[in-house]
Amino acid sequence: MQTTDHKQQPAPGALPPPAAGPGKLPGIRHLIAVGSGKGGVGKSTVSVNLALALAQRGARVGLVDADILGPSIPGMLGIPTGEPPEMTADSRMIPAQRHGLKVVSMGMLTGDDQPAVLRGPMVGKYLKMFVAGVQWGELDYLILDLPPGTGDTQLTLAQSMPLSGVVIVTTPQAVSLKIARRGLRMFEKVQVPILGIVENMRTFTCPHCGETTDIFRHGGGEQMSQELGVPFLGALPLDAEVVTCGDEGCPIVVDQPKSASARVYGAIAGALVAQLDTADTGLKPFVWNWDSNEGAPAWREAAVLPSGARNIPVGLLRRDPRTLSLLWQDGHRDDLDVRDLRLACRCALCVEEMSGRPLLDPRTVRADVSPRRIASIGNYAIQFDWSDGHNSGIYAFSDLRDLGERAALQGAEDV
Repeated sequence: MQTTDHKQQPAPGALPPPAAGPGKLPGIRHLIAVGSGKGGVGKSTVSVNLALALAQRGARVGLVDADILGPSIPGMLGIPTGEPPEMTADSRMIPAQRHGLKVVSMGMLTGDDQPAVLRGPMVGKYLKMFVAGVQWGELDYLILDLPPGTGDTQLTLAQSMPLSGVVIVTTPQAVSLKIARRGLRMFEKVQVPILGIVENMRTFTCPHCGETTDIFRHGGGEQMSQELGVPFLGALPLDAEVVTCGDEGCPIVVDQPKSASARVYGAIAGALVAQLDTADTGLKPFVWNWDSNEGAPAWREAAVLPSGARNIPVGLLRRDPRTLSLLWQDGHRDDLDVRDLRLACRCALCVEEMSGRPLLDPRTVRADVSPRRIASIGNYAIQFDWSDGHNSGIYAFSDLRDLGERAALQGAEDV
């Protein structure tokens, strides 16, 4: 393995716009998750009204109720439940339409009082169907309203779908902020860009006397965004009309477009669009045949930044049949021997999960082992299909960068 530093100052305007269409999902420009660490913070209400605010800006918007086990979006939009959607001739779902949004939810398949009793793998199957098995048409934004927490749904999204980023919703009190921080860190770990934090239920204004009260404290979300270095998209008031409008199936952005809450949602939508216009999430999704080089990802020297991230690749290259080259956003380059990559696999077949004890005997790995196929996993890793039949290892970009640095240190010691 060899490592080199390759710094190049990008020319003004050299960075391309965010990937669209075929680079992500066909016809969908941006896939945006809305998440939270805990329930009860108004995440679904934010998802619905944010989607509507984007639509009011002239965008084509879809909304997926990704809380498969606890769907709430149909009620907020006045969509009948228990009425399965129509299907196209090629067995794709046709989404419901309300207030200019295209919508899919598990609640459309089950009644209000019928639980969806599903194990984790089935939850993931439905989620993938709701995103990739729907006839969305052309969309600028597909909003995914996630369940609370950091479980199967979040991991399925991060590993199998090209997210443009995530919006984190929290309330100002300490317990909500602490759990929201965990959720944010989970998305950072799998390298899903954090598009911003929304603080919900900040201030209550009495409709009778006009006095304002910070029932759930004040400014915690903004402070968290400053501490973590992520954008703060805006703070929403605690407004009884938001609840009333949602219960009646006509969200406040539609029912009362001139209200204070609706204006804040409009400002948040504008801030989100600005973040998406400047964000660069690295490489587009790819499936790469190593021998033929078919499907090879881009090598984008123009995406190198003086203050770029150390674990975001902007280029992968088959330098020769035995060497995988990676160009990182900070300009550093690693040339990794493919057999060394095979030996570095950290899957449960190669490393004992609890103790970390190596299970793979290097003597059993042929000297000529090589990749047959390399595929991207979400925004944070790649997976190899090896010529010796092994294919269960996922290589996080952060681990690949560390591997390159260890190889450089070893090379220096050998000299």
